[in-house]
Amino acid sequence: MDASFSISGNIVDVLHRRIFAGTLEIADGQIVRIREDNTIYGQYICPGFIDAHVHVESSLLTPAEFARLAVVHGTVATVSDPHEIANVLGLAGVEFMLENAAQVPFKFFFGAPSCVPATAFETAGATLDAQVVEQLLQRKDIWYLSEMMNFPGVLHQDPEVMKKIALARQYGKPVDGHAPGLRGQQAQQYAAAGISTDHECTSLEEARDKLDAGMHILIREGSAARNFDALIPLLKTFPNRIMFCSDDKHPDSLVLGHINELVKRALAKGQALFDVLQAACLNPVQHYHLPVGQLQLGDPADFIVIDNFERLHVLATYVQGKCVAQQGKSLIPSIPTRAVNQFHTPRLKQEDLEVRAPSGSSCTIRVMEAFDGQIVTGATQAIARVHDGKIVADPQQDILKIVVVNRYKPARPAVAFVKGFGLKRGAIASSVAHDSHNLIAVGTQDDMILKAIQAIIPHGGGLSVVHEQKQLVLPLPVAGLMSIEDGYAVARKYEQLDAEAKGLGSKLRAPFMTLSFMALLVIPKLKLSDQGLFDGEQFQFTSLIA
Repeated sequence: MDASFSISGNIVDVLHRRIFAGTLEIADGQIVRIREDNTIYGQYICPGFIDAHVHVESSLLTPAEFARLAVVHGTVATVSDPHEIANVLGLAGVEFMLENAAQVPFKFFFGAPSCVPATAFETAGATLDAQVVEQLLQRKDIWYLSEMMNFPGVLHQDPEVMKKIALARQYGKPVDGHAPGLRGQQAQQYAAAGISTDHECTSLEEARDKLDAGMHILIREGSAARNFDALIPLLKTFPNRIMFCSDDKHPDSLVLGHINELVKRALAKGQALFDVLQAACLNPVQHYHLPVGQLQLGDPADFIVIDNFERLHVLATYVQGKCVAQQGKSLIPSIPTRAVNQFHTPRLKQEDLEVRAPSGSSCTIRVMEAFDGQIVTGATQAIARVHDGKIVADPQQDILKIVVVNRYKPARPAVAFVKGFGLKRGAIASSVAHDSHNLIAVGTQDDMILKAIQAIIPHGGGLSVVHEQKQLVLPLPVAGLMSIEDGYAVARKYEQLDAEAKGLGSKLRAPFMTLSFMALLVIPKLKLSDQGLFDGEQFQFTSLIA
């Protein structure tokens, strides 16, 4: 594309809520002239879409590969929290993301991770204290303080937590929230600390409490957490305080669509066009003060060309005046990536995974419950299945063994039991386990669980599915979180693993994504860290035996 060019169509001015026929003249990546005319055009020129909260690492792709896939769907920018890699590699991980992202024509806006580690009840690879957070907030390429997941710390005014929030305000940068289930006075208190967004709402009532407290609500639709249908009615009443985000999106679903799918679905539900586009294009720019163009004179030339708002077929995507996708094909080339990592998992033995039953023939155990489309878990109890004096999985009752293994130093694995995965045989394992990213596995038998864990260790991390006849692995050598391969190839491999996991009996829409959240202690109710079973409501460890 030449440094100067023009493009004509029906220009969608979201800022002023009007559509007019005209031509944009672009020079050196900026809109230098806008000419209106009376021509009838068969295409629309619209501001590009923005994912208002995403962990790029969850796509299993580096930022450069994520961009290659996302631009095809009209995404021109993301508000990205790099706390996944920060939990593994600390400041060096954040710098890796910044460096990798800078190599492609796409607008990544990274935040300073606020909760590394997320809690003191797990083993992470690094700690980002207030001093390191301040170093990041001083940088021009860091745009906000990432989600403050330690909401109990905010409510109890933990000094380190409050210092990080104060630093963000000192440097004039917004503070992202993460407060699942907070209502009423607690929501008011959380927002009053200076926290301006939340993406964890699962009900209208919760979202309205947070909106009443002055917060912006991000409607999330990722690969595991899906809250779009529950929350989209808010858009009609609060069009200036709603944004769209994916939070965590696996590569197979990123190949199929991104924020464009939420725009399409919102319009199909009868939401007003400019309300929808305000959420998808404008609100993130205004809230985070992002240099993403909105088709105004002097703006960066960030826009998409679509056929119409019924089909919403993205014909082309432009970032800073450069055409980065056309007719469903990405024009961003793959770039070589170095594998950075911290991975020291010891060799395990099968007896490491065994759980001795207390004396007596039966006992009651606490059981985690996984739910499709949610990252919150339930907590229930069940009579344990005991064999040879050991508590074992009970696939007939859908009570499977779940294991978390410390990936940073030698330690005994933590073992518990979970409902909801539905596996009838075999096991699956992953080195993506929010937020500390220790190894996590779930399965029907100890030997299968051990095999699934051992399958990913030689690669420095990955995803695996094993059963009696087969072993499949997707290596993730970048921090045990991301592949160094082409994004489309990764998506195909992930699809194979996903299908194989479902072939073992899982009815979950995204078994691996759901598994990755079983160690996320800041989301209630019952979770498992490398240190033990954790009660997310009492915010303390609890025993397996009820």
